[in-house]
Amino acid sequence: MAAKGRPRSDASRCAILEAALRLARTGGYSQLTIDGIAAEAGAGKQTIYRWWASKAAVVLEALQLNAHSEIELPDRGSLREDLAAFFKSTFAVSRRRPGIDSVLRAMMAEAQRDPEFLVAFREQVILPRREALASLIDRARARKEIRVDADEDLLVDLGFGVMWYRMLTEERSIGDHLAAQLAEVIAAAAQLPGV
Repeated sequence: MAAKGRPRSDASRCAILEAALRLARTGGYSQLTIDGIAAEAGAGKQTIYRWWASKAAVVLEALQLNAHSEIELPDRGSLREDLAAFFKSTFAVSRRRPGIDSVLRAMMAEAQRDPEFLVAFREQVILPRREALASLIDRARARKEIRVDADEDLLVDLGFGVMWYRMLTEERSIGDHLAAQLAEVIAAAAQLPGV
């Protein structure tokens, strides 16, 4: 989603991405402006417009970088333990980075309004996490810990569906207890008979 133009300076790019995510987390996405990002990053507004099509594109790239760096692929020897560690690590991002949930909610809202942004959001933020969780299920299948016919997409949906529902509605919290519950439910749904 980046606009065409001169090659990016890595230092400027990082400063802009960090500033955009920091401002979105602390002041709210709706209050975020390109002017504000430029001022916070010490960059020119035209530089941002040259490299990104919108403020949503800037925040999306910042989220993408963070998503890749925060994906944990635990190997605890069982699907249940791997899932619990994966979800615990995923949910801990909210505690480590206050305001990130509201940024994700805003990005999901943006994705509902803009079909092109939805494609980018799915590819850059959603799919890497889904692929990470699917790899834990694949590993359990290789250990013959789960049914051969276990529906991997459905198992992944169970985890992320609950997470997104809670995050979007702010009805109930996400944390270690939910991580353990999801691990139990998903592992049970995938389990071999009699195991």
